[in-house]
Amino acid sequence: MQLLFHDRADAGRRLAQRLESFRGQDVIVLGVPRGGVPVAFEVAKALRAPLDVLVVRKLGVPFQPELAFGAIAEGGVRVINDPIVEQTALSAEEIGYVESAQQSELRRQIDLYRRGRDRIPLAGRVVLIIDDGFASGATAKAACRAAREQGVARIVLAAPVGSADVVAMLSSDADEVVCLETPTFYGYVTVGQGYRRFRRTSDDEVVALLDRAHTGYRQLVVSALDDPPVRDEEVRVPTGLVEVAGHLTVAENPRGIVVFAHGSGSSRHSPRNRYVAEVLNQAGLATLLFDLLTPAEEHNRANVFDIELLAARLVDVTGWLATQSDTASLPIGYFGASTGAAAALVAATDPRVTVAAVVSRGGRPDLAGGHLRDVVTPTLLIVGGRDELVLDLNQRAQAAIPGPCELTVVPGATHLFEEPGTLEQVAELARNWFIEHLSRTPADM
Repeated sequence: MQLLFHDRADAGRRLAQRLESFRGQDVIVLGVPRGGVPVAFEVAKALRAPLDVLVVRKLGVPFQPELAFGAIAEGGVRVINDPIVEQTALSAEEIGYVESAQQSELRRQIDLYRRGRDRIPLAGRVVLIIDDGFASGATAKAACRAAREQGVARIVLAAPVGSADVVAMLSSDADEVVCLETPTFYGYVTVGQGYRRFRRTSDDEVVALLDRAHTGYRQLVVSALDDPPVRDEEVRVPTGLVEVAGHLTVAENPRGIVVFAHGSGSSRHSPRNRYVAEVLNQAGLATLLFDLLTPAEEHNRANVFDIELLAARLVDVTGWLATQSDTASLPIGYFGASTGAAAALVAATDPRVTVAAVVSRGGRPDLAGGHLRDVVTPTLLIVGGRDELVLDLNQRAQAAIPGPCELTVVPGATHLFEEPGTLEQVAELARNWFIEHLSRTPADM
């Protein structure tokens, strides 16, 4: 599979070329925070148009947060994707919990991004609503409805990549839909598979881009691109009767490799795990993010919680790394999130692999069951301070693990570490843990 864009800035510049006909017209560019703002910034800069945000929050399925069952937007707009709700069997209580949390985040972002500035009046104007991709379409629908309620004259909805089916569906919400690429591999779960670098966009970055646009796109900061990795590619790994997809990144002279076991319902395109992976890459560690399940297997929710199956896949993938010339001799670490953390701990006890370190982010180590008593691999458990249920489960797991095991609580963080600065803390903690333990010689262990 070929990744379509280097990063959001590259995608924005290419999207601006498609929207060149709007240069000189009375248009407003609206970025959908957070990921849509870097794309929108490049479009607004090229068109010399005003830039503002249209704040929308995705409502993610609790056990599959990358999958949206709806969205909310400023102005009280609410969109629910009934087929997704039915497919995932969400209860009214689960929907209410997610929506309440996202309403609080919506208000916080509006206050932060505008910082006392009035939003640009949209009545009677042509607006270009820009996001980094069209996934389920719920976020884009909410954005269009919010703009309609402000009395816009025309809506052009644009993104670099999206599902052809979703693009067709959105034509009923916008006057025009522009999408550069609609690849056949693209599904409704994530937009990240269209980008080589899909790091998490921070609040600080959004604020900085809005400030630069407000001052006429001055204060440009030019930085050299990171040295490209020696190997950075999609791979297919055989495991049992199937093959799973992964993304392998190997820098020059790596000190070790970290294999990511993602959480329930997520994938190798998870922006959270990809952000952590980039931090590890910058520290000289190779990474492999892979899908624990095939697309067909994901449709059965029981597979998502089949820890023995997921651990077996992780062991097979680790064995595959031993057949690759550039990774065969590297010490190995596991990074697990949610149910993936349990799979990582179970796999670390398998005699067929040698694992030097394990890091769990918001993990469910309790799902490893009796295998916890066999874990001797140095393990770091990272939990959000506001994720009280999971914190309790991790405290119990720490007590059961006989090997070196530390528990670090990130203050103020909820389960997904969406709060400003919290995911950065996770990445730093993981980097330090892996550097310490993957750098040791066998005699030290």
